[in-house]
Parts: sequence; structure tokens; C-alpha cells
Amino acid sequence: MNYNYLLYFSVLAQTEHYTTAAARLGISQPALSSAIHHLENALGGVKLFEKAGRNIRLTDEGRFYQETVDEAIKKLHGASLLLRDSKTHAPVVIRMGVVSGTLKGLLANQIARYSRSNDRIRFHLTESSSENLMDLIRQDKLDMAIVDSSDRDRSLHFRKLGQRDFFVALPAGHPLSHRSTIDPHEVVSEPQIVFNYNVGKSFREWTTGAPADEAVVCTVDTAQAALDLVSAGIGISFIPGECRETRPGITYVPLENWHQALYMCILYDKWLEPPVWDFIELTVKAFRGCDN
Repeated sequence: MNYNYLLYFSVLAQTEHYTTAAARLGISQPALSSAIHHLENALGGVKLFEKAGRNIRLTDEGRFYQETVDEAIKKLHGASLLLRDSKTHAPVVIRMGVVSGTLKGLLANQIARYSRSNDRIRFHLTESSSENLMDLIRQDKLDMAIVDSSDRDRSLHFRKLGQRDFFVALPAGHPLSHRSTIDPHEVVSEPQIVFNYNVGKSFREWTTGAPADEAVVCTVDTAQAALDLVSAGIGISFIPGECRETRPGITYVPLENWHQALYMCILYDKWLEPPVWDFIELTVKAFRGCDN
């Protein structure tokens, strides 16, 4: 059944006047007459209106049908409003990826501030390596990610946020634990715990192909797990400054002149809801020190 025909019938039943009803509906009188004719045919030829002088009036069948149609239109209108309002007030889930360490401090505060400013906002956070996060963005499983490397894939867009310092986490009693800085080449052959693919990759590039595979004694998912193993004396680990934790048996020494860039990664030409875009822009400004 054509919804417009029902709506036209309801208005015409209220006015019992074609010209008045057509004007209220914003259509021509012939269009209204045609719609009522089609509706009557769809009902098996039932006459809904009859002439009354120069005007029209509802037939008995028309009065019966009016009550049902008006109730149906009322319910449909209410359902439409409910759906529209639920969309307007529905939660907006920001699906965000982060590499280890970036959630602490500034980003955590940014998420908390944005959540408080809009009660519709929900966050779903994924911590992983940059490679995994980029793949999730390509698969449309993340809206954005803060990563520590870029990619030549033109489907991805990168905005540099800044850079972070790295430290060597050394077990207690390590010969270099008294140093103020350490050159990466000095520890290239040390047993290492790698907590993030990009950290190991960046370090190998920095030291021209080293460390050798045999130097990596363990690979873990998070910096916290790497620190657990360093504390146990298994080896050393390269830790972003924000991942340092005060623990017995661990000394942190800055890596000399070694920094790692951070990027905001999104998919080119992807439509994102305005609150998601707003959060991206605020986060970029915050990392770049432009947040007011």
C-alpha cells in the first residue's frame, strides 16, 4: 500500500474538500484525485467518498477506513520520530588504535576530556604494532591509529604528531647502568626483549642491520611484559619514555640521539562522523602543542 495515498486520504477525509486538501498537501487537485482513485481500486473498488452538492463526504466505508488509517499514520509518525531521535542520541563509537606507550599522559587526558564534553562518545581502543593497526584501518576496523612508522601505501594518510625519546631498560648490575646516555651500537649484541615490531625494526635500521636475529631472546606484545622480563634479568629492552615504570631491578638510560616519530594514521577519502573528525583534529593539535 502506497503511504502517500494513505496520507492523502487522511487529509481529504479531514477536510472533505479536494481544493483545500490539495493545498494543504502541496500537490495539485488532479494528482490528489488520481491518488484517491488508485487507493479505491487497491481496496477492490470500494468508494471512500461520495458527492454532497459541490463538496464530498465520507461514505460509511470511508469513515471506517479513516479511523484505521489515522491510527496507522500516527503510529508510523511516532516510530519515525523515535528512530530519528535514537539516531541523534545514539552513541558514537570512536575506534582508535595505539602503539604501546602513547595512551599514557596526554592522549589519556584527551580521551577523558572529550568523553566528558559529549555523553554520546564511546571509545574502543586497540593496542598493537603499527603494521597491525594499519591493516585494521585498511579493513575498516579502526577509524584512526597513532603509529610509530609511516607507510608508502597511498590509501593511508599520515600526519606527524611529534617524536618521543627512547631509553634502554637495563637489569640490575648491568655494566652500563651508571651511564648518562648510551649509543645504540654499544648494546647491539646484547640479549634483547622486543615488545613491538616497529621498535625492533627501527633499531635494526638505526644500527645498520643489527641486532642479529639471535640477539632477540624474546618477543612480547607490550612494554609492561618486556619490563617484567628485564626485571628478571633475561636481557635489555628499548622502551619509549612514557612506558618507564619504577621497578626494583631496572635502570633506565636514555638512548643517545635516538628518537621515534609518531603519526596520526587514517584512511584516505573515508567518511567519518563529525565527532570522530573533531576528536582527530583536537588530538593532533594536542600532540603538536597547539591545544588551548
